[in-house]
Amino acid sequence: MTQVSHSALVLEGGEVKLRLQAERAATESFVHVDWLRFTCFLRNVIPSFLTDSDLKHYARPGTRAFHDLPSKIVEEQIRHTVQVFEREHVDPAMRNAMEQARSLALEVCEALGGGFTVHPEIRKGHDFYRYRWSIVRNDHECGWVGFLASGDSPRQQAQASTIHCNLYGAACTFADLGWNERLADIVDDHQAKITRADLALDFFDGITGGMPKVVEDYQAGLMNVRGNKPKCNQVGDWVNGAERSFYFGSKEAGKQTNVYEKGDQLYGREHGSKWLRIELRYGNKLRVLPSDILRRPSDFFAGGSSWHALMLSKAGSEIDASPRVIKTAPRLAVQTVAAEVTRNVRWMLQTAAQSFSTALRFMTEDQLSELCDWNINRLPARLRKFNVTELQRAFDGARTKSIAANTGPVFMAA
Repeated sequence: MTQVSHSALVLEGGEVKLRLQAERAATESFVHVDWLRFTCFLRNVIPSFLTDSDLKHYARPGTRAFHDLPSKIVEEQIRHTVQVFEREHVDPAMRNAMEQARSLALEVCEALGGGFTVHPEIRKGHDFYRYRWSIVRNDHECGWVGFLASGDSPRQQAQASTIHCNLYGAACTFADLGWNERLADIVDDHQAKITRADLALDFFDGITGGMPKVVEDYQAGLMNVRGNKPKCNQVGDWVNGAERSFYFGSKEAGKQTNVYEKGDQLYGREHGSKWLRIELRYGNKLRVLPSDILRRPSDFFAGGSSWHALMLSKAGSEIDASPRVIKTAPRLAVQTVAAEVTRNVRWMLQTAAQSFSTALRFMTEDQLSELCDWNINRLPARLRKFNVTELQRAFDGARTKSIAANTGPVFMAA
């Protein structure tokens, strides 16, 4: 394994710090987007080498064409693509996916700015994509665009109709100013879905109390959300006080925060840096991440919890962030029980309403009570998989709305 000298670490870490400080000064935003992943359908990306007539054929309302490229670059790209096709003996469908993925990679490079290019060779894919175009800077990969599925399962076949962009922290840090707004436009233009966005708040001189204070805040409940205490995990050398990380939240729920000693990571523990980073990581599990998370990262960082908003203010931000909360999507079970109860009530109204009304008219209260007691545990088969609380909430909701046109309220008030 190649050993990196301490002086090299210090130089690299110093460059990262200078770029982050320059970004903060230029944008007046204390929160930096440090990782980005998004996915879009192949049909939403126009291959960059197409002719004007082809562009008109593929053009769609609401989607802008690929940026104009000098003719020499277009010719070189076509020549390179043909060589790859011939070498790989690819079919037309794969050719289309290759060029659309390459087009997206080139568009992302343009948004990132000078120094970013697409590696000329197709490489093995990641994350169940069969191939990838690498996005490189100084000959080092700092992102990639994946295409085609690596397997034949139904889930992966669905993935085959998409292309995926993954930008590492290095790409986000060394990109030209305004890159995140330009990437947000790309996400919108291609109707893409953001699957990950990391929002970082740096304390270059540390915070009062350091990492132990972070743990104290957690124990005091400052990181609780709506009264719920998030799970936590401690990683690193806590005994000797170096290279420590404190995680809280859940990847499964699409929101996790990592508070860690960034200075130790960049410079090495021997440097004694006090640099501490709070990194709020949003994912698309149970959440829909809007493109505005790239345009206004401070708002979405502040929306993580009251503790996140407090730390943003402690960082010295003079810009008042308007906390924007990314709510979790309703869980499938809740959606399903509402649908099943709606179906059950609709059946009662449309099929059994006359019989139900007749029973209310001619049976005594005791007789009705006896009938209900006998059937109390005999739920319809479609409702048996839900618990009492879920059913109660769903039926309470059904009381206040109409199921079908001209049917009136579902239930009369008791």
